[in-house]
Amino acid sequence: MITAARAALLVTGIGLGWYGITALLSFAPAELLSVVAWFCGGILLHDAVFAPLSAAIGLGARRILPSGWWAPAACGAVCTVTLTVIAAPVVGRRHAMPDNPTVLDRAYLLNLTAALVVVWSLVAVILLLRRCLR
Repeated sequence: MITAARAALLVTGIGLGWYGITALLSFAPAELLSVVAWFCGGILLHDAVFAPLSAAIGLGARRILPSGWWAPAACGAVCTVTLTVIAAPVVGRRHAMPDNPTVLDRAYLLNLTAALVVVWSLVAVILLLRRCLR
């Protein structure tokens, strides 16, 4: 069963990879260079900034937090970073159009704050449940 699932995932991955490569090859050379620049920039940003920063914060948190808090705090941190990165382009409302009120028509900062409150409330609930069950 596991081998069949792995084979299905392998075939699906190869098919999606082939689709992506053929889509990229249809781009004009200037567009392809832009894709390569963004791809390399993303890798460099991750490897030079985000990964070391995450490692430093994780090591610092392990020194401060009790060991039972590590996993919930890590989950909360990952959710916080993900939600913030996803919301970053719209929170500033830079591309809002005064003549079209349907573009960026929500209170994105308030919604991001509400989502983060929910995430960290769930982290607190998990920590409280762990404490009560012991």
